[in-house]
Amino acid sequence: MTSDMSPADAKLESLSVLGEGTRRQIFAFVRRAHRPVTREEVAEEVRISRKLAAFHLDKLVDAGLLGTRYPAPDGLRKVGRQPKVYEPADGTLQISIPERRHELLAALLLRAVLGAGAGESAPGAAVRTAGQHGRELGDRDRERLRPGRLGAERGLTLCEQMLDEHGFEPAREAPDRVRLRNCPFHPLAAQAPDLVCGMNHAFLSGYVEGLRATAVEAVLAPRPGDCCVQLRHAQAPGTPLP
Repeated sequence: MTSDMSPADAKLESLSVLGEGTRRQIFAFVRRAHRPVTREEVAEEVRISRKLAAFHLDKLVDAGLLGTRYPAPDGLRKVGRQPKVYEPADGTLQISIPERRHELLAALLLRAVLGAGAGESAPGAAVRTAGQHGRELGDRDRERLRPGRLGAERGLTLCEQMLDEHGFEPAREAPDRVRLRNCPFHPLAAQAPDLVCGMNHAFLSGYVEGLRATAVEAVLAPRPGDCCVQLRHAQAPGTPLP
């Protein structure tokens, strides 16, 4: 798997690895084992050669579906290295087209419930928490990228990278404007638009603030089929949306 793949492309690449029948059998066997297994055990289970088992196992490792290690020897020390073992990789593989991020929304809501202040309403805590999470993410990206002073176009470009990673499908409609073609929180946004769109707006506004892209602003600009938020060159208060 190449390092320059988007998260969505990486997931699709991992899924494609399981398109081969023998590989699916191997993956299922390793998961059912509930312990690390050797290529010899895999070869015996699937009834293929050890060399072919190693080939398929390495494909699954490259796709991020399995992990591998050399266990420490037990009992009397033996000459040479212990045989490599394979086990399921941490995490889960979820594919959704278009991409959905319900786990992020759930995590923010849980964080809001646990951190709600005295007298603070549940929607208020949720919006505040979403904005805080966005600022933390923007702070981390600024520290990592060290972009210096950001003008509108450069700021929008950096925002696009995060938006793409989170499944918003950003589209640069103009040099000073980015429209978000997908709502990662759909269809939950349709069930509670005031809450979810408010959290989404706060999250993206917080990200821009954390990135210190002062020439960029996130504004509510709902349009059928798109996300409710648009990123644009910051304008004077009262300036109408294009």
